[in-house]
Amino acid sequence: MISLAGRTAACGGWRCAGAGHEARRPVGLRPSAVFPLTGTQRCSPAANRDGAQWGTMEHFLIPARPDLQQARADWLATLRRERRLSPLTLDAYERDTRQFLHFMTGYNGGAPGIADIAALKPVDLRAFLAQRRKDGAGARTLGRGLAGIRSLLRFLERRGLASAAGAAAMRAPKQPKSLPRPLTASDARKVVSAEGQMAQEPWIAARNAAVLTLLYGSGLRISEALGLDGGDLAPDGDGRGEAMLRVTGKGGKTRLVPVLPVALRAVAEYRRLCPYRLGAEAPLFRGARGGALRPEIVQREMARLRGALGLPDTATPHALRHSFATHLLAGGGDLRTIQELLGHASLSTTQIYTGVDTARLLDIYDAAHPRA
Repeated sequence: MISLAGRTAACGGWRCAGAGHEARRPVGLRPSAVFPLTGTQRCSPAANRDGAQWGTMEHFLIPARPDLQQARADWLATLRRERRLSPLTLDAYERDTRQFLHFMTGYNGGAPGIADIAALKPVDLRAFLAQRRKDGAGARTLGRGLAGIRSLLRFLERRGLASAAGAAAMRAPKQPKSLPRPLTASDARKVVSAEGQMAQEPWIAARNAAVLTLLYGSGLRISEALGLDGGDLAPDGDGRGEAMLRVTGKGGKTRLVPVLPVALRAVAEYRRLCPYRLGAEAPLFRGARGGALRPEIVQREMARLRGALGLPDTATPHALRHSFATHLLAGGGDLRTIQELLGHASLSTTQIYTGVDTARLLDIYDAAHPRA
């Protein structure tokens, strides 16, 4: 725990006294070119509310001059407000650009300002990507990092502060063509069953089963499932919930997804056992202490299930969404319908599942054909 001005409260990984208070430099961090700010910074209420890791307190960690720090904070706020990117995407962009500024500090011999990145050349960006690759970053991580830098530079370019030409001229690292790895239908059923959950508390086991059933039964992203409110899937007059669910996905886009009876029953059982009041505007899925359930908790529970069931490391919560799409396609579902159910903006994103199904058919052929 790092003490700030004698008061503590959670804020973006640091500790602060809450929204709008004055927070001073963490005790034990010496001022330097890497931490150029002096005096006090005011913690951003929006950072706490949105759960993003790029609140004002992050300024203590950003190796950049005040003009670039402020421009970067404005850019992130614009992404959240206007483009309505998901918190996970915002976190990734914040982290990638922070790593870039750390690199530029060493590259230039001091904390960079806007003037230092105003005319970046491809050679500068290639040096950054080479360093990240040396640190073990893969092609997807490098591509996302380059996309974040481009977005920041375009934001500065629109304000007349920089040129994005160098970043635009850079080709993104070639992405590996990897297919999603779904679970088999039998393994998916074991994972989502209430009886198979590892938690000792009955209500937590019921909660885990309900979340995982929604991922597999409705193809939800984990952020979409955990973003549901207490008013969603609430029992109606005959004791059953709505068979259709309106979900807000990436980019703030909404879609309707069907909810299987087994999922409705799983959610109803969780509601019955949950010790906390599930108000209509409050989070539906709760952690052990009553707060909103976090994705890492679901991922940890899935890891325990993997170990118990002998499943590969690729059996993640997101793999249940892959399984939803793959099993629908194998059962005769058409790509357009699956695209709508998954909330994919482009059909080409959904088409990757045809490769999964083709690979499955070839495996069956190799195993069953006498001349294979």
